[in-house]
Amino acid sequence: MDLFNYSRRQATEVNIGATPMGGAHPIRIQSMTNTVTLDTEACVEQAKRIIDAGGEYVRMTTQGVREAENMMNINIGLRSQGYDTPLVADVHFNPNVADVAAQYVEKVRINPGNYVDAARTFKKLEYTDEEYALEIEKIRARLIPFLHICKENHTAIRIGVNHGSLSDRIMSRYGDTPEGMVESCMEFLRICVAEQFMDVVISIKASNTVVMIKTVRLLAAEMEKEGMAFPLHLGVTEAGDGEDGRIKSALGIGTLLADGLGDTIRVSLSEAPEAEIPVARKLVDYIIGREGHPYIPGRVPEGFNYLSPSHRKTAAVKNIGGDNLPVVISERLDESDEMDEQFKPDYIYCGQTLPQNIREDIGYIVDANDWKEGTPNIYPAFNYQQMMELHYTKAELKFLFLPYMALNREVIAALKVHPEVVLIAQSNHINRLGEFRGMLFEMMEEGLTNPVVFFQHYQEETAEDLQIKAAADMGAIIFDGLCDGIFLFNQGTLPHQVVDSTAFGILQAGRVRTSKTEYISCPGCGRTLYDLEATIARIKAATSHLKGLKIGIMGCIVNGPGEMADADYGYVGAGRGKVSLYKKKECIEKNIPEEQAVEKLIELIRSNGDYIEK
Repeated sequence: MDLFNYSRRQATEVNIGATPMGGAHPIRIQSMTNTVTLDTEACVEQAKRIIDAGGEYVRMTTQGVREAENMMNINIGLRSQGYDTPLVADVHFNPNVADVAAQYVEKVRINPGNYVDAARTFKKLEYTDEEYALEIEKIRARLIPFLHICKENHTAIRIGVNHGSLSDRIMSRYGDTPEGMVESCMEFLRICVAEQFMDVVISIKASNTVVMIKTVRLLAAEMEKEGMAFPLHLGVTEAGDGEDGRIKSALGIGTLLADGLGDTIRVSLSEAPEAEIPVARKLVDYIIGREGHPYIPGRVPEGFNYLSPSHRKTAAVKNIGGDNLPVVISERLDESDEMDEQFKPDYIYCGQTLPQNIREDIGYIVDANDWKEGTPNIYPAFNYQQMMELHYTKAELKFLFLPYMALNREVIAALKVHPEVVLIAQSNHINRLGEFRGMLFEMMEEGLTNPVVFFQHYQEETAEDLQIKAAADMGAIIFDGLCDGIFLFNQGTLPHQVVDSTAFGILQAGRVRTSKTEYISCPGCGRTLYDLEATIARIKAATSHLKGLKIGIMGCIVNGPGEMADADYGYVGAGRGKVSLYKKKECIEKNIPEEQAVEKLIELIRSNGDYIEK
């Protein structure tokens, strides 16, 4: 894989109704209905809205045989109105349902974690090698008849692994790890290959972007090792809604797309399903716009591990680099915008003029020619044409704006004797990720430990466009362990508060700096038996001020307890109008009436000492 120059991974072609995937086909976009699958008219109408918005596949939950059989009526309803978009049945817990659904839809999603294995108990179980092998044979015996049905009906399958629903068997041998997720998938893929069934798509998802990115990279490498090239379906589960959902999805999915991985995507938002499509379209279009870009030279340093990168070693300069959290630099060339104290930047770039009101808790950056010695909390910024001045300027912290192509021998020599210099990496390249990697990898080869802040400039007029592009650009940089800070600069009309909150949101989505409550909320589907969007709004209104907490809001138990293993508290649909509350993986109270559940959640948080009054 070329880490500097964009090109798509070559996947095998998979036939899915009238819309094949992989091969030379474009990256497909999809969504999932949240209507009850037995309600034919509601499903058809929502599917039409998804398709009219640009969705190329529509998935529906099939809890039982009745729902699977009704997919025939939904399919007929759509086809009779001129829609030929493939339908996908989503199956959990009951392989018999998959057998039925395969006769009526173009693709069936099965989950290795619960296809044959029982639902997770979260108990420590032990398997001998013989017992483990017998479990694999059990899978083979049940999967092969399903593959025969799919062959007869020209139905594709998706093997969809979720971090939240790994089987106890996989957990016993691999733990809750990316390696376990990959093996869960590979067990099923090896059976498909042995049976010469190749119309297979793979997804391997998590709500934790770090786990999701690492696992997909690992899966692609493992498939290549075993001579497989099945198409990849990308998504971040339970990404949430609004700004959080867009940033988290764009960071996770965009990181992989930027390296050419991914043949279809679903942006999972806790909003109307058709709202997911424009977000996914913008993300895909932004990444594939790099195709055919000017060549970027670069060399991967010996110590860099693409599949499991560690943070680049840097020297601490004040509060930047070393063991410090990544900083946020914000531009304030005027003082017209107020500052949101929750997303207060660490440094403000002022250009030539300092603001009138200097704060002690923020650092200020001015152009080197306007910096004066002896001014506390104010630091000079140089460009690479001012290298000689760098030597004579006595400041404990200096910033150097530097593009990759200016990282010459003179600059490298200067940086080696000036550990107090923090680089602000710049790029005007259409594939700025490639240039940024080139710069950081060369610094690693040279043994330079200067911290690096990434200057990302845009001209966006909407918050959504900025969130999608900036998160996609920063994802790989953060995951690769290269980020000591972020400097978002937008020349559009967006207020500074929006730009600042986007920067902090990106760092939180990348799991490197927490600045607000994180919500792990699913997008909802036909299994959800309460008003998900209204519930999320109520929980956010009561808890958004609780910095650092993770709260899971899940429609049902399919991924609920598993994905919420990473959350502090959980709110999970237990039945029609009923909710269960969790602390970590432990269910604290079951079957609470929906109208009381949010208040009960607040009581649970308060009783554990994690609630602070507004």
